[in-house]
Amino acid sequence: MHKEEHEVSVLGAPHSTILPRSTMINIQSETSVPDHIVWSLFNTIFLNWCCLGFIAFAYSVKSRDRKMVGDVTGAQAYASTAKCLNISALIVGILMTIGFILLLVYGSVAIYHVMSQIVQEKQRY
Repeated sequence: MHKEEHEVSVLGAPHSTILPRSTMINIQSETSVPDHIVWSLFNTIFLNWCCLGFIAFAYSVKSRDRKMVGDVTGAQAYASTAKCLNISALIVGILMTIGFILLLVYGSVAIYHVMSQIVQEKQRY
């Protein structure tokens, strides 16, 4: 072995006094949090039985506010509550509307029968 080769093998690789630097890049993913504000507005205007549509609208606005601030977790929590309230408002609204229509039809038929009996009794006299 040559003298130079021996020194390299004993000493190993040259040591650097400069520490390796690393670069960290934070990439924020665009997490889409639906705030259901249009659905809430629809339920507020058309199917607002028991004020569930209005409460859902309030939670949707809170969800949008949280999303604008950057609080994705809070926005998701408010959006989830708004979604549940919207589903409840929609179901209750549809059932109440169907019930109101059935009551209206049944009441109309009952009034028609009562009026026809009154007319028949008056014709007998």
